Amino acid sequence: MDRLSLLHTLLEREKEKRDAALADWRNAEAQERAAREQADSLVTYRSEYRKRWAAQFAQRAPIEILHCYQGFVDRLEQAIGAQQGVAEQAASRVQAARQRLRHRETKVATVQRLIERRLQANALREHRREQKTVDEAAQRLAWSRTSVFAVAAA
Repeated sequence: MDRLSLLHTLLEREKEKRDAALADWRNAEAQERAAREQADSLVTYRSEYRKRWAAQFAQRAPIEILHCYQGFVDRLEQAIGAQQGVAEQAASRVQAARQRLRHRETKVATVQRLIERRLQANALREHRREQKTVDEAAQRLAWSRTSVFAVAAA
C-alpha cells in the first residue's frame, strides 16, 4: 500500500472521529438546553406558586399552612439550585465537546493538507520527469542532426 493510500485511510478515520465528536457536541448541546429549560420551568413555577399563595396569605392563613408553604418553597429553591448546577455542568460538557470537535476538525484539515501537498509533489515530480524526457529527446535529435551535418560536410 503506497503512502498516499495510507493517508487517505488516515483521513477517513479522522473524519469518522470528527463525525463522532460532532454527534457528541450536538448531544451535549441538547442536554444543556433541556437542563436550562427544566431550570427555567422550576423558576417560573416558583413565581406562579408565590403569586397564587400571596392572595391566600393576604386574607389569613393558619400557621400550619404557612409552615407547609415555607417548607415547600425551601425545597423548591433547593431543586432550582440543583437544576441550575446540572445546567452549568451541561454547559461545561458542551465546552469540552466543542474543544474536542475543534481538535478533530484540525486533524482532518491537517491530513487533507498533507494529501494535497503529496499530490502536488507527485505532480511536480511527474512534470520534471516528462520535461527531462523531452529535453533528452531534443538533445538526441540535436546530436543526430549535428552528426548528420558533420558527416555531410566531410
